[in-house]
Amino acid sequence: MSLPQSLTDHIGTLLSVGTGPAVTIRQAVAVYGGSINDVYRLETGAGPFFLKVNTADQFPSLFVSEMKGLEMLRRAGPLRVPRVLAQGELDGTTFLLMEHIGHTQEEDRDFQSRFGRALAQLHRHTHGTFGLDHDNHIGLLRQVNTPHKDWVEFLVQCRLEPMVKMGRESNRIHPGDVIRFERLYGRLSGLIPMEMPALLHGDLWKNNYLATPDGQAVLIDPAVYYGHREMDLAMTRLFGGFDRDFYDAYHAEEPLEPGWEERVDLCNLYPLLVHLNLFGGTYADRVGAVLRRFV
Repeated sequence: MSLPQSLTDHIGTLLSVGTGPAVTIRQAVAVYGGSINDVYRLETGAGPFFLKVNTADQFPSLFVSEMKGLEMLRRAGPLRVPRVLAQGELDGTTFLLMEHIGHTQEEDRDFQSRFGRALAQLHRHTHGTFGLDHDNHIGLLRQVNTPHKDWVEFLVQCRLEPMVKMGRESNRIHPGDVIRFERLYGRLSGLIPMEMPALLHGDLWKNNYLATPDGQAVLIDPAVYYGHREMDLAMTRLFGGFDRDFYDAYHAEEPLEPGWEERVDLCNLYPLLVHLNLFGGTYADRVGAVLRRFV
């Protein structure tokens, strides 16, 4: 999506209101933002800013969800999160304007340890129920957050069942695996240890954090909810990018229940189903392989 001039002018006006002097956007540079949104670095006289855009008719509440999630993580405190400067819609385009945080590909030797400890501190933020007071998104998909007292009920009714239903309707999931999921639901309470609800990033893979030049970990693109903290830890293992120091530091700060590494694949059924519904391909085979381990 090219950045419309009307939106460029509108963002300049919003920035001028926020900073005082008039802000002129000199250049909007398209940057990599994954397969979900179009992303730009805005070069201005007041410094760089970060802008995400998408089509408003298809995804009218997408950035509302992201803004709320970022604000929740910011209030929680242990990890840096970009400040949201504006969110809105103009001429069929929905947008999210944020501060631009400089980052580097070079992590210092203690970065992963600091990150692991900070994530454990984030997970200490708890709530009376699993879920959230509103639904949000994971990628482009609606994420159901109806509050539940019981984690397994929440996992089945708000995470697995909606994604299995979507996969069945699109013929992306293997028919036999639909039956395997039904069998799995009855076994989950004996496989997953009970824990208090923890504030989760919700989509914590290697492209959803940044390392700043001064060694801070920055969380981006959240899909927050209060859930079982092993969900965040498992997601970090799905595509790599986190080293042993990260997990050792997390465990030292807030020990995980024994056997958590054997439950990684089980916890990752949800993000695998998300990817199946978004992208298809070989994710159906990966889902099936995990199911056959547990049922």
